[in-house]
Amino acid sequence: MDQQLFAEIYDAHARAVYAHAFRMTSDRTGAEDIVSLTFLEAWRLRETLDGVTSHRAWLLGVATNVMRNTRRAARRHREAMTRLPRPEAVPDPADAVVSRIADTARASAALAALGELRRADREVILLSVWAGLSHAEVATACGTKEATVRSRLSRARSRLRELTTAGLAAEPAGGHASVPRTTREGNL
Repeated sequence: MDQQLFAEIYDAHARAVYAHAFRMTSDRTGAEDIVSLTFLEAWRLRETLDGVTSHRAWLLGVATNVMRNTRRAARRHREAMTRLPRPEAVPDPADAVVSRIADTARASAALAALGELRRADREVILLSVWAGLSHAEVATACGTKEATVRSRLSRARSRLRELTTAGLAAEPAGGHASVPRTTREGNL
């Protein structure tokens, strides 16, 4: 069989094969794949087409067999996939980005709030929390009593929590909390 005759058979019966495949699968894309596979199989068996009296009936039979084979292959694939061990959950990198953005917003709000604390309270927070000094060491560094350091630290933490929460609540959706000039320049 020559290419021209096969092209004529395709033109005459491709729509019928597509309609049959669509009725069987209820899937337009799947039906297109069935048509492609049907005519690929018909091309492979083109020497037997000379003895066929009804090309349409023969092609619909090939399409039916192609659909059976496709379903069988899909079922086998699904069964093989169920036998494989479940992959470990991969963390979504977007979660890390969102977390970093939230951390940045909290840090910006904390820095802005830190700039609004009284100087003595700000010194105690910086020495205790960020420098990691003990209460006694902070008292020595500030030239005050340890009890005063504890009092200032408690007051500063409460005030910092209030200001940070207020700063986060007031922050625009896509923006950053405004940071006071002294904080940006590092002159805490």
